[in-house]
Amino acid sequence: MGLRERILADTKDAMKAKETARLSTLRLISAAMKDREIAARTEGGDEAELGEAELTAILSKMVKQRQESAKAYEEGGRLELAERELDEIRVIQSYLPRQLDADETRAAIDKAIADLGAESIRDMGRVMAELRNRHAGQMDFGAVGPMVKERLMK
Repeated sequence: MGLRERILADTKDAMKAKETARLSTLRLISAAMKDREIAARTEGGDEAELGEAELTAILSKMVKQRQESAKAYEEGGRLELAERELDEIRVIQSYLPRQLDADETRAAIDKAIADLGAESIRDMGRVMAELRNRHAGQMDFGAVGPMVKERLMK
């Protein structure tokens, strides 16, 4: 069962179980997928169906947005809103691949650098693109960028 089918099935299950918070988040995910499909069609793309990698990218973006919102709410003293954002993050992350830990991330960076024969900071873009292809949704690329840069400067 693909990611899209899982989300649709879980939406139906949440409706039946009357899980309002989960249902709300699943509907947000569905709306984001539909928005992206519409944008792809208006850009001239023939394919209306999004691939797994695109769905993963959408979910990763949604998690990042909610993390930023939760942080802003916490700083503003709105803990109930921050908690709601964190609940949404947990639901969204259940559809993302497992995140790589620090050792696995370093190993993935080293492998990508070795496979590409990257030797200098000029190769950073190629390395980052390769990591995105191999590990979409499995690592925080905002944190990985400085690690790649450090590794290439050695």
